[in-house]
Amino acid sequence: MSGAQIRVGFGLTGSFCTLHKVLPALEAVKERFGAVTPLLSENCAATDTRFGSAADLRREVERICGCPPILTIPQAEPIGPKKLLDALVIAPCTGNTLAKLAWGITDTTVTMAAKAHLRNGRPLILAVSTNDGLTVSLRNLGELSCRKNVYLVPFRQDDPEGKPASLVAEMSLIPQTVEAAVEGQQLQPVLLGRV
Repeated sequence: MSGAQIRVGFGLTGSFCTLHKVLPALEAVKERFGAVTPLLSENCAATDTRFGSAADLRREVERICGCPPILTIPQAEPIGPKKLLDALVIAPCTGNTLAKLAWGITDTTVTMAAKAHLRNGRPLILAVSTNDGLTVSLRNLGELSCRKNVYLVPFRQDDPEGKPASLVAEMSLIPQTVEAAVEGQQLQPVLLGRV
């Protein structure tokens, strides 16, 4: 499948400190694949933080993708039945979102999109960003890593001394991970060394 033929969904969740790395990755995905359907979790779409306002984020996502983001569960549900996507990225994928995906909870726009998309046997690409990746979220990451059609953007400990349990995906590898995933391959290595 060539890059231009891949319809990519891109779901953003509330790891607000990571969004400055995710937006350039979203731009790279848009440049490489063309049609990108953005989705924002409810928290991501509505929460103003020290990292920026929700309104500014929504505007920037719309500018990059050329269309407004999907913001509600009813808007996300047709992704499955209508087979709207070839691949779905969740970046950043928080520990909260990892837990919901691992346990089948679909109470946000992004988790509904993932459930709807996976019913078609198409790749779901997770770019983890969580401060508890090597503690409580590790079991959910492990559970998801062995599920069919789930792929991980390669990740590392982002601050082993200051936050030894924290994991963050290398967001710049999202386009390559998508390309590998649509071919049924996990981009390697999954575990990255220090920056």
